[in-house]
Amino acid sequence: MQSSLTRQSAASRASVAPGRAAPRSRACTVACRAAGGQDPLLLRVARGEDAERTPVWLMRQAGRYMAAFREYSDKYPFRMRSETPDIAIELSLQPLRAFRPDGIIFFSDILTPLPGMGIEFDMVKGKGPVIANPMRSTEHLKQLTPLSDPASRLPFINTILSTLRKEADSNGVTLLGFIGTPWTLAAYSMEGKADKDCKETKKIMFHNPALLHSFLDFLTEQLIVYAGYQIESGAQVIQLFDSWAHHLSPAQFAEFSLPYMERITKSLKAKYPHVPVIMHANGGTGKLELMRDSTADVIGLDWAVDMKDARQQLAGKRVQGNVDPMTLFGTEEVIRAEVERCLRAAGPRGHILNVGHGVVQGTPESSVALFCQLARESGAIHAKAAANGARQPVLV
Repeated sequence: MQSSLTRQSAASRASVAPGRAAPRSRACTVACRAAGGQDPLLLRVARGEDAERTPVWLMRQAGRYMAAFREYSDKYPFRMRSETPDIAIELSLQPLRAFRPDGIIFFSDILTPLPGMGIEFDMVKGKGPVIANPMRSTEHLKQLTPLSDPASRLPFINTILSTLRKEADSNGVTLLGFIGTPWTLAAYSMEGKADKDCKETKKIMFHNPALLHSFLDFLTEQLIVYAGYQIESGAQVIQLFDSWAHHLSPAQFAEFSLPYMERITKSLKAKYPHVPVIMHANGGTGKLELMRDSTADVIGLDWAVDMKDARQQLAGKRVQGNVDPMTLFGTEEVIRAEVERCLRAAGPRGHILNVGHGVVQGTPESSVALFCQLARESGAIHAKAAANGARQPVLV
């Protein structure tokens, strides 16, 4: 099944390549500016600059909740959609046209770089990612291939991002790239599938931690290369998704996840100082004090933490989030109340509005439109809060 899918995807990429501009590298010295000469709102806020209002984008922004998206997902398998530039570009732009968020996040998956390292995966409908040959031994680890030339192994990424960057610039919005964290990719690769207990990876953690650390070290180096490739292809912000952080206790997070995220962040900031890094840990509640000293520019918050408490624990760090995505199934009054509560608790500076986890399938599109509209109204919401004497978070 995998080989058939890969052939189909490769054939599709070949068929659309002549109609696309040749992949181009974007040097890090090129200014990340939108048309008109001013950096886009989300990029400015991620960097810590003052802005006229709170920017917004949504995790899983391009997804099956959109009817236009389902026209593609009902016809084509996941990897064909994410690895065929014309399709991935279209899916990435659908939310921009429909809801006008302040960021475009390209349609892809955190597992996308794994085949370039020798770890094949398939996306099985109803089951999610499946890795037929899980990585569970030193011998297997030695067989993996460094991602030294992502342009040859993942050429579609450059085509997708460079094209989307032109769209972002012409629309005055920010283009976001993303990677999974070493811990999350290691867990997927060792489990072979999503597992609520993360059983196989945890057994390796407790019986052979050296193997896990060696794999995390390998993944860290490859993800530094992959994130840099995204930046040089046009991404203006990079988000690290630690989707499986909720499987870790705070002590485990401090040993098996955070140090590797920090290595990636420091490496990216040393080479691409103009590109903000967002660190998002799903299940980050209880780990915020550990993340407080991170060199990431922005800390993404899941919906299980109170925004006001997070502001206090993170001691002035810029934040992203963190409305419960299920709120978007509520009435207009409920959505307005919850978004405005989040905005007031976060304050007018150093906050990117987002949901605390991905948009859920079945979410009304009108609710996503309202969510984005409330961000555009946030300047007035903050002004009203200030007039009423609301205390604002102190940022450093």
